Amino acid sequence: MTTPPDPADLEQPAYPDDLEQPGLVRTGRSTFVRPIRPEDADRLVAFVGGLSRATLAYRSLGPVIRARDDVIRRGAYVDYLNELALVALAGDEIAGLVRYVRDTEDPDHAEVTFTIRDDDQSEGFGRLLLEHIAAAARARGIRVLKADVLADNTRMINVFLGSGYRVESGPPGQIVHFDIAVDPQAQAVARAERREHTAVRRSLRPLLEPRSVAVIGANRRPLTIGHEIVANLLRGGFRGSVFPVNPRAGQVAGARAYPSVRELPEPPDLALIAVRAEAVPDVVRECAEAGVKAVVVVSTGFGETGAAGRSTELELSRFARASGMRLVGPNCMGVVNTTPAARLAATFSPALPTPGRVAMSSQSGPLGLAVLDFARRLRLGFSGFVSVGHAVDVSTNDLLQWWEEDPETSVILLHVETFGNPRRFARIARRVAPRKPIIAVHPGHGHATGQVDPGGRGGSGRRGDPGGLGDSGGRGDSAGHADRPGPSDSAVSSLFAQSGVIRTRSLQELFDAALLLAHQPPPPGNRVAVITNAGGPAALTVGACAASGLRVPRFGERTRETLRAALGPGAEVANPADLTPMATAAHYRHALDAVLADDEIDAAIVLFMPPLADKPDEVAAAILDAAEAAPSKPVVASFLGGAGVADLLHRGELVVPTYAFPESAAASLGHAAAYQAWRSTPAGVIPDLPGVDTDRARSLLAGCAPGPVPPRIAAELLDSYGIAVRDTEPGSGPGSELGSELGSELGSRLGSGPDAFLSVGADPVFGPVVAFGLTGDYADLMADVAHRVTPLSDRDAREMVRSLRAAPLLDGRVGGPGVDLAALEETVLRISAMVEDLPEIEAMELRPIRLLPPGDGVAVTRATIRLADETRKGGPS
Repeated sequence: MTTPPDPADLEQPAYPDDLEQPGLVRTGRSTFVRPIRPEDADRLVAFVGGLSRATLAYRSLGPVIRARDDVIRRGAYVDYLNELALVALAGDEIAGLVRYVRDTEDPDHAEVTFTIRDDDQSEGFGRLLLEHIAAAARARGIRVLKADVLADNTRMINVFLGSGYRVESGPPGQIVHFDIAVDPQAQAVARAERREHTAVRRSLRPLLEPRSVAVIGANRRPLTIGHEIVANLLRGGFRGSVFPVNPRAGQVAGARAYPSVRELPEPPDLALIAVRAEAVPDVVRECAEAGVKAVVVVSTGFGETGAAGRSTELELSRFARASGMRLVGPNCMGVVNTTPAARLAATFSPALPTPGRVAMSSQSGPLGLAVLDFARRLRLGFSGFVSVGHAVDVSTNDLLQWWEEDPETSVILLHVETFGNPRRFARIARRVAPRKPIIAVHPGHGHATGQVDPGGRGGSGRRGDPGGLGDSGGRGDSAGHADRPGPSDSAVSSLFAQSGVIRTRSLQELFDAALLLAHQPPPPGNRVAVITNAGGPAALTVGACAASGLRVPRFGERTRETLRAALGPGAEVANPADLTPMATAAHYRHALDAVLADDEIDAAIVLFMPPLADKPDEVAAAILDAAEAAPSKPVVASFLGGAGVADLLHRGELVVPTYAFPESAAASLGHAAAYQAWRSTPAGVIPDLPGVDTDRARSLLAGCAPGPVPPRIAAELLDSYGIAVRDTEPGSGPGSELGSELGSELGSRLGSGPDAFLSVGADPVFGPVVAFGLTGDYADLMADVAHRVTPLSDRDAREMVRSLRAAPLLDGRVGGPGVDLAALEETVLRISAMVEDLPEIEAMELRPIRLLPPGDGVAVTRATIRLADETRKGGPS
């Protein structure tokens, strides 16, 4: 009998670090999920040794004798492809283990087993590990996970039945067999999102609503970071205990100080760390040992210093999550929550926000100082402000889910420099934005490396990990990728447009839009009335409205009659309504009442300019009275050159925001109107498309090498997704026998419309981006190309096709009967489904696509597909 080789003597396969992800169990407890490693052998022995006989029986489907340690150690050696094991860590120990082994006779099936430590079996580790192993198996070509469970193991049975995956179970008996299809069904995604949402909110409560706070690195000297954090906590009215930690101080800012976290009278919920960078890892470890639930690392000297710093901050994140803590930062300015439940000012900022309805996440620490100061000068109140810094753990995506249910927050602002998990962001934002506007400032990166080019030729960026560690369900927002190209500007705009997020390109524009949406309703449409006492500013306002997607329509006859009666026969009653420099408060009130009562007007911009005007307080009162009488239509002002919440235009809860220049007022209304139009449109769905044969497509890809796909295979791949390729060049590829016939047919339809293209490029951050445009000068000279990030819903496809400036050529408004838009949109959806199902596809182009008259469909005449090599496969989850 031959002794099997020791696994330690075998060459080890490459470790899949892309499977390292933080996670949250149902209770909100943090953990860290990663593939098992050979160095886990002793840890695995300790894990199995700590299991009860009942748990071992569930794992082995009956009474067992404990395995020898050398046999257990071999379980730490896997090839990460045909055998894969993932562990969920609690501190330095294994809390849960899931393993699959591929079926050699049926390679798209695998046996899966779960083992959870006894003390952790009611926390939700099983469901979390199922989600992670299903995603890993799917990426490795496994379609079905097979599991056998003892009939009385109700916890594991409920995990399978409640997962949302398509589950088939065998007949009742002592052992129940399950087949779990790992393709993400809509129900599975929805249930995973609900579980994640609950877990995220529970995990953030110690951070945003702590009962006690420690400040490690508290300093006795005023104007130092450690001192000002303590002072702000006390000054802000925090109702819990504040514990300064300084081994050489008796008190800080009037509060008793303690030598270390270990000597505090109770484990604090939250600890802020303001010590030297090299001391931070030991302090975080000390916090974990003391039972701290969340830490904010204010200290600098990490990812911004280079690769070594990035490695250190990622290790901090891994340790914190494995220890059950959430971590903000490093390199951040802290956390503010002004709501009555918290009154938390855990920051060193000298400018603390006043309470209000706006919450903000900022990725830049230094910028956060300026943001809070500027908001205070505008008198824009905040419910919360979190400076996430490098976002190695707590991210914008997490905070969105907190503010989603915060009754004190009605508008959410985001300062976004880099993206972590953009698809997860899109899912969360689509859920939040219909109820609470999300406004993001992202300046864009121009023609960044990997950008999908305007002509739709497709990019060549890597479809890989979308960001550094950070999101509870995947990756964070920035860490670890300072040297990687940013996303293309078109991809950023597309993601925001699909998600209902208002994109701005400057902080001024961000706050202008926030002022309106925090104090006025979004307009029901884009028709604006302009009321003025000066003709020049009114002309600027009309131009700004047009540039912002707004209309300044002529008033209806009834409104004009009302204006003439109120203003006199010589008054200008067109739109804009010029009340002349002699206008009184009564004139403003009558004019505003008239235009806001007009069913053809959705909003009003009021201009009141010095030095021609008199009695501004009376005019302001008239504006407030009119706005209060028409609460469903927003009123904004450019009033005496001021900006923000002016005393004169503020009465209790009623605020008419004022802008220094009328162009800013128009731009803000434009953002609000576009947001309302998005919110009023029925939400899209990702439809089930008939005629899709995913198994056939995967078998075709199995025989292809990386790089360009042969034309015939490319045509068959598209045919697997219900898209016929009919090449019109004789002898050039599949379907060429139809070439002359089809060319003749299309040539007889000169009025059928222009040719188009569809392409897919791999954005380095967002993954697949679909581009659509018309061929020739439309795309090449006018850059008239629409982009969307996959997966596309039917609404995305419809909006994409109709968003071109050349859309009148397609829908029949110009130059003929138009084209078959329904068939075109269906083709877009099929391409989206194809690249989502087949991550091996790195780039694709359909060019030209013949757009035929309504009812005749579309004709794809040429298709090219390129596959990524093995090191570049995969994509964001």
